[in-house]
Amino acid sequence: MRLLRIMAVLLLAFSGIYYLLDRTDFLQEGSIDNPGHILEQKDSKLESKEIPENRSVVPLEGDTYQWMNKSVNELEESFGEPSRKDSSAYGYEWWVYTDEQEQYIQFGIQDNQVKSIYALGNDLSIQPAEIGQAYDSSDAAFSFSNEVTYSKALSSYTFRLSDEELQERPIVKVTDDIFLQLYFDTFTDELSAVRMLSADLLLLHQPYEIQYRGELPEKPDFSDEQWAEIEEGAEQQIFHITNVIRDQHEKTALEWDEDVSNVAYLHSEDMAENNYFSHYAQNGDGLKERLAAQEVFYQAAGENIAAQYPDAQAAIHGWLNSEGHREALLKDDFTHLGVGVYQFYYTQNFVKKQ
Repeated sequence: MRLLRIMAVLLLAFSGIYYLLDRTDFLQEGSIDNPGHILEQKDSKLESKEIPENRSVVPLEGDTYQWMNKSVNELEESFGEPSRKDSSAYGYEWWVYTDEQEQYIQFGIQDNQVKSIYALGNDLSIQPAEIGQAYDSSDAAFSFSNEVTYSKALSSYTFRLSDEELQERPIVKVTDDIFLQLYFDTFTDELSAVRMLSADLLLLHQPYEIQYRGELPEKPDFSDEQWAEIEEGAEQQIFHITNVIRDQHEKTALEWDEDVSNVAYLHSEDMAENNYFSHYAQNGDGLKERLAAQEVFYQAAGENIAAQYPDAQAAIHGWLNSEGHREALLKDDFTHLGVGVYQFYYTQNFVKKQ
């Protein structure tokens, strides 16, 4: 993939995947403010740490973690029917539980067992971590490292984190085949969310540079109809996670806007199908023109775009840790949000209505 816009931030992964983050455009009464920025990738500093076999690296006491490998029957008995069941781009299903304001939990279900957990919000039992916990306190509990290893049969894998990744989303090995990823808000240096996942799913997601001996799992292929289900689920996930993050920062919740969502989706689709990454389409149209084409009336508007993040959760934390995108996520004036996801292209359109 070749992206020529200098506004994009490119973090090149070992596997050949590009992690892309744009700048944010704001529209104020039809005008455009372009606070472009460029981040440079820093050289990684690698450390090696021997991990004993057959024991937990860090004892996890929180009740949330204990759901790993539990059955869907046990999950449903305790939590009830989920708010939604969303398909993922990796073959497993997300069971989503949220109060749509203060708490959000997704359980990744594969073969009728919990194989992944993503959680943020208030009153989560995730000891020794805690949402809002300072980075240094979390590091003291988990001993973050630039290099984390995993072995299976005759295969071995080493995940290598850049210094920036170590600050934003370190990962620790919990057992022989379970990992914990911690998402930090680098503007406050506080823990924002956590994700636990099996080693097999971590290898599918490939969120870090990886050096390996053996084979990597093949990612599943999907039909257009299956992709549509995956995309719709990712859109709703971004919407609800955005509102929980806004609640954490004492901002009002945004309302879903279907027309704005259609605008966002069409832009994500256009970027993917025409192999570009920009707020401006190849004909020069920007957010102002796209909203006008759908007859969306607004007082102010803003847009976040991202591409090739492994999933919606990774994309939104990328936005949170980028100044321009963060401004849109937490802007007081916005009242409505539409999200459009096309495969691994993500667009958020924010608007202020009367």
